[in-house]
Amino acid sequence: MKKQLTSFAISALFLSAGIFFTGCSKEEDKTNGDLTFNAGALVTNEGQFQKGNGGVSFISQQNNEVTRDVFMTVNNRPLGDVVQSLTEHDGKIYVVVNNSEKIEIADARTFKEAGVINGLQLPRYAVASEDKLYVTEWVNYGLSGRVAVIDLDSNTVSKTITVGQLPEKVLLLNKKLYVLNNGENTISVINTTTDAVETTIPVGDSPNGIVTTSDGIWVLCGGKKVYGGAPDYALDPNLSTAGSLVKINPATGAVTRTITFNSKTDMPTNLATNGNKMYYNAEGKLYQMAPSDTALAKTSLINRNFSGLGINPKSGNIFGAVSPSFSSNGKVICYNGLGVPLDSFTVGIGPNNIYFR
Repeated sequence: MKKQLTSFAISALFLSAGIFFTGCSKEEDKTNGDLTFNAGALVTNEGQFQKGNGGVSFISQQNNEVTRDVFMTVNNRPLGDVVQSLTEHDGKIYVVVNNSEKIEIADARTFKEAGVINGLQLPRYAVASEDKLYVTEWVNYGLSGRVAVIDLDSNTVSKTITVGQLPEKVLLLNKKLYVLNNGENTISVINTTTDAVETTIPVGDSPNGIVTTSDGIWVLCGGKKVYGGAPDYALDPNLSTAGSLVKINPATGAVTRTITFNSKTDMPTNLATNGNKMYYNAEGKLYQMAPSDTALAKTSLINRNFSGLGINPKSGNIFGAVSPSFSSNGKVICYNGLGVPLDSFTVGIGPNNIYFR
């Protein structure tokens, strides 16, 4: 975590063409001036639970400068408690603030506040389709979750759709919304024309990641983890299940391939793609595989676990978030496609998701 990485940047320039974000990083907490946040990476940082200090960091493509808390810098107020995710649509950024149970809206270029959406229950992830925003809500543990349909003309909830327990990430494809029910082993498929659940697809236990590649939809499932009682509350491998990668045909909704991980005690996570290759964390390492592969990768690409992962769509560089604790700032480390570290950037507390624009 404390290893100096900028010394790798010069030599790595010759290993990767078209590198995005290289050279020595410059970290600044800007406090005035007319700021714009165009090309670069946005990083959501949860902050400390119940401290209300979550934020969004911006890493500039132009000069590698970091604005550690964009919303606070521009608006002179915090986003709230547990900044979970964000999505961009029609010139606006929608930031999902989980424990504050709201979505903050900001201008996509300047990050100036542009409204608030309230009336949500433990919101997690969002995606927009035309004049509607779809937001997953946990609602409460042990209960069915839901998807809130938000009218973007009024920024109010117009409808809620019941799905499975602990709905998480979503994927919008061909007017269908795929909702990962992390507390179960299913995906709810919502028709965005009717705003109703069209079908439910069985997958592995605890789905936590979903991407599209050239040959279909891929879902990463972490597996069910069951813990015993006192005194140590250790994970029970006999009752737990292994994670899996599941391929779905979007035309039919059928599962066409399932690749199961070996360990029942590990929870694979951080599924990401550049369209041609897929990346995921398992057993503390980052692996890479092609969608055509019929087995998991045997050799790791990067021997590190991340709290969040993003693949730059232009350069193919890998951005991994590292969160040492929830009491100090985290980092985002940039690697080229070969897994060679290029640079590192200090961001906010608890970085969890990375978005490119």
